[in-house]
Amino acid sequence: MKLMKTGIILGTLFMTSHTFAQYDCKSLGLKDCPSPVDAQLPPAHDMLSWTAADRIVGFRNTYRLYDGSVFRPDPKHILALPKSDLYIKENTISYSVNNKKYNLDAYLKNQNVTGLIILKDGKIALEYYGHGNTPTTLWTSRSIGKSVVSTLIGIAIKQGKIHSVDDPIIKYLPDLQGTAWQHVTLKQLLQHASGVEWNEDYTDPDSDFAHMTYCEAQAQPDPCVYQLVKNVKAKHKPGEVWSYNTGGAWLVGKVLEAATGQNIAAYLQDNLWKKAGMEREGVWHSYQRNVTDMGGHGFNATLRDYARFALFVSQEGRLSNGEKLLPDRWLTDLSHWTQARNSVTPEYPKGQYGYQWWNYHPTSGTPLSSKNMDATFWGRGIFGQRMAINPKNNIVMVQWSAWDSARPSAEIENENALFFNAVTNYLNQ
Repeated sequence: MKLMKTGIILGTLFMTSHTFAQYDCKSLGLKDCPSPVDAQLPPAHDMLSWTAADRIVGFRNTYRLYDGSVFRPDPKHILALPKSDLYIKENTISYSVNNKKYNLDAYLKNQNVTGLIILKDGKIALEYYGHGNTPTTLWTSRSIGKSVVSTLIGIAIKQGKIHSVDDPIIKYLPDLQGTAWQHVTLKQLLQHASGVEWNEDYTDPDSDFAHMTYCEAQAQPDPCVYQLVKNVKAKHKPGEVWSYNTGGAWLVGKVLEAATGQNIAAYLQDNLWKKAGMEREGVWHSYQRNVTDMGGHGFNATLRDYARFALFVSQEGRLSNGEKLLPDRWLTDLSHWTQARNSVTPEYPKGQYGYQWWNYHPTSGTPLSSKNMDATFWGRGIFGQRMAINPKNNIVMVQWSAWDSARPSAEIENENALFFNAVTNYLNQ
């Protein structure tokens, strides 16, 4: 109860105020400073209640609001992203909802897009920056970070540092023996089917997720979050019920760090960022710099490097030299959607969640389907962060947005998937 009261006080005390950055390029050790660098930032405590305007500033400066672990590229091995001959123009893409037709400009406005990039066969078919963002902007991922960590889990399995997704997580986190997590496997954790009780309601200031946000704004977030997550109660048998859980995703990151002996950012840098041809530095939200990072969110990178990451995943972790960093069948396994209760719905009879990736498609409008839509999977973060991967057609899309709410109307969600269907159909003509 003490934690809950502290969180509510923090959330109320700093509401509507502005602050200056706690960190900058120099203090973080960044060699190349991103732009823009906004002078005043919204307070980290109130992230869930920022205005849309504050959210734009806050999301492109998240790396300055919290401490962070920097991950660096190899400047000698940068993967080129040439422009595609199929470059998308204003009226090239169209989709319809309730017999009303929309184009690219309408989509950018409706979704309040701050960055959008689409690759076809490793070439740029669209690149857009809005609201002052630039090619050097480090935008925060929100829960797309979960999908990045899931990919790192795959690499660690390929390396033999993690034996199997069927391992109980207490094999790597023995401190969880005797807690609600003691019988949960890594697979159940990745699929958010742990069975623990967790409130992810972004509109509830007393939710577990809100308390996590308050913890992250403290001087020592790690012990605060640790107590919050460790002390949850078991509600269902592991594997029975799907329930989205950022606390569990934080534990996925802890498993990775325990198994590899590195914090998330360092492992990402050494085993993916430098090898896959990324161009610029990124910053991972850390609870203790270069020691432990936040596995549930906190990845900050440029739009092009987000796209390079998506391309790496779409190619099953295969590098330009032929080396394969992900296990065989990893894409099949990650998109084998959990059949746990609540994952299977009338709209998603095959299930809607895998290894921290989503099954996601439009439920109305035109085009309702696209080529290999069933093989497409998505990373999704609150307030409109999106990563779509169609590996069979070698198309990836990354979208940054500043939606008005964490979980928008069904129309906005549906439009997001309709647009990607339209893009897929155009690029596969």
